[in-house]
Amino acid sequence: MKTRIYFLDHLRTFLIFLVVLYHTSLVFQPGFESKWLVSDPVKSNSIGLIGLYGDIFGMFVLFFISGYLMPLSVKKRSAWIVIKSKFKRIMLPWLLAVLTLIPAYKAIFLYSRYLPQEAWYSYFHFFKRTGVDGQVFSNDPTQHWLWFLPILFLFQILYVILSKTKLLSLHLNMKKAIILTLVFGVAYSMLISLIGLRAWTYTAIFDFQNERLPIYFLLFLLGTLVHKLNVFDQYKRNKLFFIKSNIVFSISIALYTMVAMNLFFNIVYPDRHYFFISRHVDIFAYYTLQLLNMFLFLYILLDAFALKLNKPYKFMQKLNQNSYIVYVIHMIVIGLLALPLMPLVWPVYIKFPILVILSFTVSNLIVLSFRKLLRAVK
Repeated sequence: MKTRIYFLDHLRTFLIFLVVLYHTSLVFQPGFESKWLVSDPVKSNSIGLIGLYGDIFGMFVLFFISGYLMPLSVKKRSAWIVIKSKFKRIMLPWLLAVLTLIPAYKAIFLYSRYLPQEAWYSYFHFFKRTGVDGQVFSNDPTQHWLWFLPILFLFQILYVILSKTKLLSLHLNMKKAIILTLVFGVAYSMLISLIGLRAWTYTAIFDFQNERLPIYFLLFLLGTLVHKLNVFDQYKRNKLFFIKSNIVFSISIALYTMVAMNLFFNIVYPDRHYFFISRHVDIFAYYTLQLLNMFLFLYILLDAFALKLNKPYKFMQKLNQNSYIVYVIHMIVIGLLALPLMPLVWPVYIKFPILVILSFTVSNLIVLSFRKLLRAVK
């Protein structure tokens, strides 16, 4: 019988903190003035590295963990009961959030820029204003950070269908599954890039990155495979492989930084056209190194948390219970706390950590207070 995998709960909470860290960094990063809910006048170019590295593993690992937990939900339950349960847990909070938090996001966006508030119907993510700059958030609202929830629900439905129809009965070991994911991920991303579809697709329900959607699903399925193979039962570290992984990761992340920054500068300066080898080879290297680093960092994270944090902690249990709702509300908390910091002429290295710590702490306190209120009402 499986015991609870505590370290995955702790890892998920850690990732939510990193999401807060990443989203807070964009308040102080140049280039997001037209999109981000608050744009602080104090800026730092180097803070962009947080997004560069966070983009490698953040959502990939969250989908992996969600996939690992999915078989427990499906086991000995009908497909309809599972889907109904997931709809209640995922989609009802999403529906409430997009109808309240996205309008709040736009209100903060306009207020922080000393712009007048607009017609009430323009605050919802399905509103599209024509004949204006669509890159400005107030002209074309999106689901923003809430995109994760409908996509996760979609993956859960697909997994239920695949598992109930026995379409997941392939006999794959972890090595084959990782290689297949890496090869498909690079090939698919290259195809999307070459045909010019590397962008976000926005709809009333599903928002997603064209080049990442199927790769996220493969990470979700990889998590279910890890559960199926009982990888974490009595987990033991392979010391030599762990050391090799850290060495390869150190080299790979350095190469990725060089390639990614060079491609970024080519976008910022369209006339630059500089490539280490060629456009296609550099893009291929970018996607390959990105997924390679993701797998290496995923392994390093899992290994570290499995060996050191696979037991319950009272403090962490509280945070773990809050993590889902903290993800839902954290963006608005960041915006509200960033507003009073804007007039302060402090350097980024002071304002940024203050805003990160306050945002994560206040978000958790809000969830704890709400839970306490619910208990009192009951």
